[in-house]
Amino acid sequence: MAPPEQDALRVPEPAAIERARARIAPHVLRTPIVASTALDAIAGATLVFKCENLQRVGAFKARGACNAVFSLDDATAARGVVTHSSGNHGAALAYAAQRRGIPAHVVMPDNSPRAKQDNVRRYGATVHFCDANVAAREAVCADVVARTAGVLIHPFDNEHVIAGQGTAALELLEDAPELDALVTPVGGGGLLSGTAIAAHGVRRGIKVYGAEPAEAGDAAAGFHAGRMMPPPVTRTIADGLRSGTSPRTFAAMRAHVSDIATCSEAGIVRAMRLMWEHLKLTAEPSSAVPLACLLEGTLALRGARVGVIVTGGNVDLDRLPWQT
Repeated sequence: MAPPEQDALRVPEPAAIERARARIAPHVLRTPIVASTALDAIAGATLVFKCENLQRVGAFKARGACNAVFSLDDATAARGVVTHSSGNHGAALAYAAQRRGIPAHVVMPDNSPRAKQDNVRRYGATVHFCDANVAAREAVCADVVARTAGVLIHPFDNEHVIAGQGTAALELLEDAPELDALVTPVGGGGLLSGTAIAAHGVRRGIKVYGAEPAEAGDAAAGFHAGRMMPPPVTRTIADGLRSGTSPRTFAAMRAHVSDIATCSEAGIVRAMRLMWEHLKLTAEPSSAVPLACLLEGTLALRGARVGVIVTGGNVDLDRLPWQT
């Protein structure tokens, strides 16, 4: 048995991501790619967008949650699953648990968007609210695990979750094999880690970048400093990116990612609106962060062919950020 510190750093190999793709195929969609010459002109790059906002539960998180849930043996799965989430992973875990016929419990910050709360409940999960900070999430989650005997499926610090998230990159590179680089948002780092491992399994020389709000810039700061940084207290509009990284995802990003850039809050709103206008996509703020970094020039990819993973589309339509 590997020492605990090795278990905490273990990440999936490319072969595990291929196995994840086969495992989750009955439960997720192969989402399309879209492009816009107008956005290309604004960004000064050729952009291809992978529409995970059209995925089951409205987010890429369905991939990792389904891979984790359907990797459990029957006896373990019967105990149910537990997680903490600002919304999308919670809905994804609820969906995967519903597909397998097992209970799901989701701990959510009490300021989570109502649309995301409703999405979690729609798939039959029990919601437990907590204060809007990482310590409260983890404490309430530990209490729910103790009371229910459920299995913790962490939103990003889980090999099976990371492998499932990486399957989006496999599809993107099949549909757009000429890409020079991939960009994903980064919160906890599960998607960015899985994307980078998957991409380098397909083509070693492709560049992979992370994009993060400056108001929640711990991953970028840690990446450049060479050590993990604690997540700041933040109210960034990109609510899905407020969590910090884990030793597992941080190690994967340092090994496989070229850079992590940040963008302003105003840049996120602008990019989100441009995606709605030119791509006709309901993209949530976290999904707009890569485009915001490209538009603000913090990712130096002018002239490149860039794949962008649009991570989710669960927004409160009564509280769009450009509404007065």
